[in-house]
Amino acid sequence: MTVSGLQGSLDAGRFVVTAEIGPPRSCEVERLRGMARMLKGYAHAFNLTDNQAANVRMSSIASSLICLQEGLEPVMQMTCRDRNRIAMQSDVIGASALGIRNVLCISGDHQTFGNHPQAKNVYDIDSIQQLMVLKRLREGANWSGEALPEPPQLYLGAAANPFADPFEFRARRLARKAEAGAQFIQTQCVLDLERFRSFMQMVVGMGLHEKVHVMAGVIPLRSHKAALFMKNKVAGMSVPDEVVERLRRASDPKEEGIRLCVETIQELCGIKGVHGVHITAIAWEDIIPRLVSESGIRP
Repeated sequence: MTVSGLQGSLDAGRFVVTAEIGPPRSCEVERLRGMARMLKGYAHAFNLTDNQAANVRMSSIASSLICLQEGLEPVMQMTCRDRNRIAMQSDVIGASALGIRNVLCISGDHQTFGNHPQAKNVYDIDSIQQLMVLKRLREGANWSGEALPEPPQLYLGAAANPFADPFEFRARRLARKAEAGAQFIQTQCVLDLERFRSFMQMVVGMGLHEKVHVMAGVIPLRSHKAALFMKNKVAGMSVPDEVVERLRRASDPKEEGIRLCVETIQELCGIKGVHGVHITAIAWEDIIPRLVSESGIRP
């Protein structure tokens, strides 16, 4: 059964675009509505992050509902960091009751990276177990086995890192997530195309591209310093030296970063097993329409 537009587009074989929206840090509803209106029509669905980088923001449920009211299809992100299995199931049932169908299951950034480093994390279950819990919920029972008279309608997604070591286990971990219930995958941002091609060869070789829809992550970089930060400070990222140097030599690094992102999207369109792209433009959401238009992938 098709429960969301995102699912319908992916299952129909369309090349799909999703993009990330960072909810506001306070009750700035009109700002979020304005962003939603600006982005409408430039992606099939939009991820609403769940206290990204462990910083307090408007909840992903509330921000997803606001975007839904503005005509966007939301992908509600849900971390394991802040909820136990009871809260996860409760929030997902509530979200589905509000019309939110797409849920991305992720571990979440450690709280020490955010603005409440003294907070206690939860991690009652990990992101693979989270998929298992929500899959059972969708099928009609909560994790304790109690039947649900009206189960939530859910399209479940997960994140994948194609670049972390040991590299040869990356596709196997993706397979575990697919087995646990993931129907679509959004990957870590791709800046190393050759390594990503090798990853996708493993994915296709295992037949995983026929079991789960893989969407490659992309990010527009504003400067060589941003590239260096991702290269040296972000775990599991692969940033080739030539990317750093290209931005360093550019007379207008921001424009060069946009060109690089557009080129990457166009390359990804031709890689077997890639069913779409996921755009993460951190605190730069207004660049998304340009990236989509110049790449030729507008829905």
